[in-house]
Amino acid sequence: MQNNYTTERLILSKLHISDAPFIYELVNTQGWIQFIGDRNVKNLTDAEGYVQRINDNPNVTYWVVRTKAEDVPIGLITLIKRDYLEHSDIGFAFLPEHAGKGYAYEGAIAVLRDLANDPAHTHFVAIIVGDNTNSIKLSEKLGLRFSHEFERDGETLSQYRVSADKVHIDHLVEHFFDVFTNVGGRQPNLDAIHHLCLLQAIIVKKIGNEETVYDLEGFIEPRRTILTDGTLTEFKEWEVSEETKIIGQLAQRHSAYKKSGRMNGQNFEGAGNKMFQFIKTTDGWRICSVIWEDEG
Repeated sequence: MQNNYTTERLILSKLHISDAPFIYELVNTQGWIQFIGDRNVKNLTDAEGYVQRINDNPNVTYWVVRTKAEDVPIGLITLIKRDYLEHSDIGFAFLPEHAGKGYAYEGAIAVLRDLANDPAHTHFVAIIVGDNTNSIKLSEKLGLRFSHEFERDGETLSQYRVSADKVHIDHLVEHFFDVFTNVGGRQPNLDAIHHLCLLQAIIVKKIGNEETVYDLEGFIEPRRTILTDGTLTEFKEWEVSEETKIIGQLAQRHSAYKKSGRMNGQNFEGAGNKMFQFIKTTDGWRICSVIWEDEG
């Protein structure tokens, strides 16, 4: 666990007593009171006491999220080991004027991916009160899935859950899709595929009644050519839904994807399905095979 994280747009740092004015503002927002609870922080002195109690609790960590551009606090990412939960609870809360900008996901995924490297964290949960649809959507985007409901202090709570292995696989697949991107003149990072796949990985393209089977080099080189010589520009491909099954040190995943770009100067859009197989090696999870078929 790190004291500080840096992402593309954000800086996360451990909660400090100097953050008390921000905490006073945040915990008195309507969203905090409705979905987290009234912490009875009525003035700056109360806020300083709240910060001190958080920092004195070894089972609680708060990171204050700031934008790089303005260097002002906009939200929190939290990690809490509650006595009634088997695994640590990851949470997030942002000032309403900074909601809907992707900051919560950007900050939370940085923390989640780092903590997934710690053997002490085999799973993570998110506890959601009532119909907090924004938290549900964000938790699902982070890879957590509904587990069960339970009663606590007269409230019905929903638990969402993800394994550290699933966090790693999600990251691996995101990288796989990203290596082909050349939007805005960006150079595709095709050589990164060697760090994502086994050297012996196979990739299969299905078209109608025909199949084309590639090894890694056979797959990469023709794509390197068209992605760098102007044939295929502004290309990106992204996952829109997934189903992943992990059994021990083996896993498979169905990914539905979309793609867009310009081929020989003509805009196009498409969609399709990929099937991934993974194996957990001494260096972490790796892709051992991919099969894909475009729709239409």
